[in-house]
Amino acid sequence: MYIAEKTRYENMKYNRCGASGLKLPAVSLGLWHNFGTNGNFDTMMAMCETAFDHGITHFDLANNYGPVPGAAEENFGRILKKSLGAYRDELVISTKAGYDMWPGPYGNWGSRKYLMASLDQSLKRMNLDYVDIFYHHRPDPETPLEETMGALSDIVRQGKALYVGISNYQAEEAKKAIEILRNNGTPCLIHQPRYNMFERWVENGLLDVLQEEGVGCIAYSPLAQGSLTDKYLNGIPAGSRASREGTTVAGRYLSEEHLEQIRKLNEIAKNRGQTLAQMALWWILRRPEVTTVLVGASSSKQLLANLGALKGAPFTEEELGQIEKILGNAKVILR
Repeated sequence: MYIAEKTRYENMKYNRCGASGLKLPAVSLGLWHNFGTNGNFDTMMAMCETAFDHGITHFDLANNYGPVPGAAEENFGRILKKSLGAYRDELVISTKAGYDMWPGPYGNWGSRKYLMASLDQSLKRMNLDYVDIFYHHRPDPETPLEETMGALSDIVRQGKALYVGISNYQAEEAKKAIEILRNNGTPCLIHQPRYNMFERWVENGLLDVLQEEGVGCIAYSPLAQGSLTDKYLNGIPAGSRASREGTTVAGRYLSEEHLEQIRKLNEIAKNRGQTLAQMALWWILRRPEVTTVLVGASSSKQLLANLGALKGAPFTEEELGQIEKILGNAKVILR
């Protein structure tokens, strides 16, 4: 029987999420990869227990996380039943809908029909009465924003989610969505954008919007799908995620230009007494607009190594200048 560590809240930093009453851990665990049918269940459960034992209270999922779609939610439901469920009131569980989930015209994007049906399915897979946060996963260019945000508001009123958020919205569309949700009486809690050293489009207005509107920010892919680690310092090793067919890591992040930048960033990290991954996470968390960073992990050991980021010293102006100089030649992906 799992019993959580009594000291679990002592070393984690908790940040207020925007202007809300909810605090989130500085590091949250994403169940995007390694929680599907291709993973080992005992390893999954050990990672979740390790996370909670070290103060990570926020577990982030989506309807399509796997592989196969839905598998991550099913496995997390099993983990709740076997161990973490006894601590449900100490957990923040989130899920999302917006990407392809089932065939036909009602299985993706942002219609009221899709969002309502998807959350019902997610709750069944996890055997939950409600989630803490429900997100619209991506903007829908064809569905009126009022319909999508209206569905989120009604989901809160139905008691199926305590809070709602948005993901992958650009600054202007995010501002509109936030306004609609506020007028509906269900304020937007949080926005989840992709943000890392190589992808900084959020700095072009979105972070300003979130701060002005009192909305939190949870940065996903903070390690650029593992490229901002020591894994690729000497190229792409056989068997790595980037070497697998069908993945986007190599094409998106591992050009020769990026590899050279990764090696230079690693030298700065070493001089700071951090791993590259720890420095990359700490670099994002230095921003006051960022509530939490969302990390994935393949093992408890890797997760604990990432948590070491929180022990980092503040960046000096010289270090930030060096990092900017290295990234200045980077291809900044605007989404």
